[in-house]
Amino acid sequence: MNRYLEIFDDLQQAIASNVYPPHSKLPSENQLAKQYNVSRETVRKALVLLAEKGFIQKQQGKCSIVLTPMPHYNFPVSGLTSYQELSDQQHLQTKTLIYSFDKENVVNHSHLWPFDKRQVWSMTRIRQIDGQNVIIDKDYLDPDIVPTITPQNIQYSLYDYLENTCHLDISFAKKEITVEAATKQDKQLLQLKQGDNVVVVVRSQVFLSDTRIFQYTESRHRCDKFIFTEFARRKKS
Repeated sequence: MNRYLEIFDDLQQAIASNVYPPHSKLPSENQLAKQYNVSRETVRKALVLLAEKGFIQKQQGKCSIVLTPMPHYNFPVSGLTSYQELSDQQHLQTKTLIYSFDKENVVNHSHLWPFDKRQVWSMTRIRQIDGQNVIIDKDYLDPDIVPTITPQNIQYSLYDYLENTCHLDISFAKKEITVEAATKQDKQLLQLKQGDNVVVVVRSQVFLSDTRIFQYTESRHRCDKFIFTEFARRKKS
């Protein structure tokens, strides 16, 4: 990992654990450079990333101010980050339950579905946070690109297996976010309460760096547990 990313992760964790509470100031670039034994330019890159992600407000010639964090579980709209990576970043107590795993012909009526008339890897996982079922993740993989995979490979992190064992260069995704009526399966697996009749559905096509599509995902979220965020900054022309 690049050094500035390590500093970004360390500062992000310090902010999340309230070492640097909202409205407090981070140490100066010079102080951080000495603390991490790196150049000011490396520190500056880490601070720019923190600002882009909405953790701090950089002030020209002054220290950076820590911003108030978003409530609930904060899942960014943009970016291509695995569930496990987000869980680690936000220090969530998580567990993954494998509900189904098979290789089959799957019919899907989403206009994003790329695998018509093809046999694919099909897997459904239930994501728990603090002991509660909060997400149903349905993943479909092209077996021509991922010829071998087992339930054990996806228990911790699918992307860890794809990148570090299969050596795939995962690059970008096309996403669609909708609010839909909860299905019978949603109500059962997400343990929805009476009156909770909708879920947030994120559908994605995921591509390799050579532009081949290898994955289709459908993540179904409990509405009461998540805020989907994007931090935006005004860029003056």
